[in-house]
Amino acid sequence: MIDFRYHLVSLISVFLALAVGVILGAGPLQGAIGETLTEQVDALRAERSDLRTELDATQTALDGDERYIEAVGTRLVTGSLEGERVAVVQLGEVSQEVHDGVLNQLDTAGATVVAKTELTDAWTDPEEESSRETVAEGLRAGLGDAVPETDDPSAVLGAALALALTGDDGGSDRSSQATDLEAQLERFGFVEPGEEQTEAAQALVLLVGPAGQPQQTADGATEEAEPTPDVWTAVTQAAQEVSGAAVLAGPTDDPGDAVQAVRDNEDLAAEITTVSGIDRLVGRINVPLAVAARLSGVVGQYGLEDDATLPLPPAPEDTAGDTAGGPTGDSAG
Repeated sequence: MIDFRYHLVSLISVFLALAVGVILGAGPLQGAIGETLTEQVDALRAERSDLRTELDATQTALDGDERYIEAVGTRLVTGSLEGERVAVVQLGEVSQEVHDGVLNQLDTAGATVVAKTELTDAWTDPEEESSRETVAEGLRAGLGDAVPETDDPSAVLGAALALALTGDDGGSDRSSQATDLEAQLERFGFVEPGEEQTEAAQALVLLVGPAGQPQQTADGATEEAEPTPDVWTAVTQAAQEVSGAAVLAGPTDDPGDAVQAVRDNEDLAAEITTVSGIDRLVGRINVPLAVAARLSGVVGQYGLEDDATLPLPPAPEDTAGDTAGGPTGDSAG
């Protein structure tokens, strides 16, 4: 009986409160509430308008900066690779905008792009591991002095790829060994068939995409993405050892990607040049300048991130006579 009365009193209290609220809202407080809400709406509209104006001004400034960077970059890049033969290799997923943007800068630099090579999923697919090992073992004999001192099939395949792109007959023409290696990599599905390459490359530009993004699991939880496979690091290292002039270029500071893996390793950073930020114009401008510096014997980590050694590669005339080694933009072999 006590419980019933308690609940009855509670219900009556609730209805009375609602009634009082309705009466006050429709009567004495109606004007005050409406006025307050109107003021809040007006304030939000004014704030939105100010933010829109600020955003438009910022976008106009950014557009101006972009035009300035493009103009200055064109002056810096033009002629920096005149007469040099470059091969561009796509490691994994790279956007068409980035790929075409890098090619455009190489063209502005005067480089001859002798090959545009795209690697397939066979390099990273776990189900292709035994195939990679078998093909790498079969290619070892044909690599000669270019055989890496490692059992890592990715390094062996990377050396074969670099030799296929840069192997020459003593001049600018490709060697029979280079064309044979290319044919084998295509036949075993490691390289997408492309236009015929007739001249040997003097430098390699390796383009890598962003690392994987966190994935949503079935139960709604966030699962961290697998880090970029070590295969791209091994391929890049082998490419540098074979060609003597390889540049690894990737997006802006992306933890877990191949560029970051090189920069985090002191030994690799001492021999491999990287360029970050190629998802933006300023990064793409750095690519041909980095290639020119690498052909001059200079190693560097170029970009705007904290772990980059320089925001801009040094001009070739600035590197003449450098003898010190290391990843600080000084000469290294």
